[in-house]
Amino acid sequence: MTAWPRLDYGADRGTIESLHLLLQLIGKLPLRLHPWLNHGWHVALRLTPRGAITRELHAEGRHFAVELDFLDATIRVACENGSQERIPVAGKTIAAAHRELEAALARLGLPAPLQGGPNELPDPIAFADDDRPREWDADAALRLLGAFLCADRNFNVFRSLYRGKTSPSHLFWGSFDLAVTRFSGRKAPTHPGGVPHLPDEVTREAYSHEVISAGFWLGGGGFDQAAFYAYAYPTPEKLAQNGVEPAAARWNPQLGEFLLPYAAVQESPDPDAEVQRFLRSTFDAAAPLLDWPGGVVIGPEPAYGHPPR
Repeated sequence: MTAWPRLDYGADRGTIESLHLLLQLIGKLPLRLHPWLNHGWHVALRLTPRGAITRELHAEGRHFAVELDFLDATIRVACENGSQERIPVAGKTIAAAHRELEAALARLGLPAPLQGGPNELPDPIAFADDDRPREWDADAALRLLGAFLCADRNFNVFRSLYRGKTSPSHLFWGSFDLAVTRFSGRKAPTHPGGVPHLPDEVTREAYSHEVISAGFWLGGGGFDQAAFYAYAYPTPEKLAQNGVEPAAARWNPQLGEFLLPYAAVQESPDPDAEVQRFLRSTFDAAAPLLDWPGGVVIGPEPAYGHPPR
């Protein structure tokens, strides 16, 4: 089983920011070249053993995908006819990566809808104009990928235990988090929106129905360490009062969600078991308060999502 790597948000922050912006850059392609899927799932990226990749895209009669390879520090464009292009990104500005990716797509005979800038970040700068120096530490990139892959493995196990509508485990490049979401099937109250540099209609479509969601992100926004999170929308009034597992998990009133520091998982004797306890206990805390279909089972097993024995 893959070892859980050590993470250090303070030391790795420069590489995290570089990865985030590069993923935003390639994430714009499915936004413009893929039919809209419910809750914006078409724009989310899928993890690979080397990084994160778009869905298969179609343009000008061609099929292709774009991957950010964390290990080689490369953006790779691969086409159905075997042609491909590689753009090294280590140490380059976002403007340079944007310019070279645009040229690579043109050489392959593909459109290059890369205009615009990042979403969900304060004071965004257009990709083409972002000439700020960018860090790339190869060891940090390797460890960050390892953490995402460990989280992805656990989210896929958790996803398999629920028979209702569930999202894939996928990476949202706007907020730079890996997430898996369960749905009750009922419509939710209109979301207030207000996510920085994200149209409110996108947020409202994403939260059009009741959800209990969990995820993993690398830190930021006032919580400067990697953590697992879990929340419900709408948020039940008494959710914050519920105890969840493991002991290191806490309700964060500023974010309105449960948090489990990654360090507590990484340092535990059985990290996978700790993550599963968090995922299952937070779901079991929220589902009865929202009166989700299925009822409540009292006992040592989680209340929802297990096949018959």
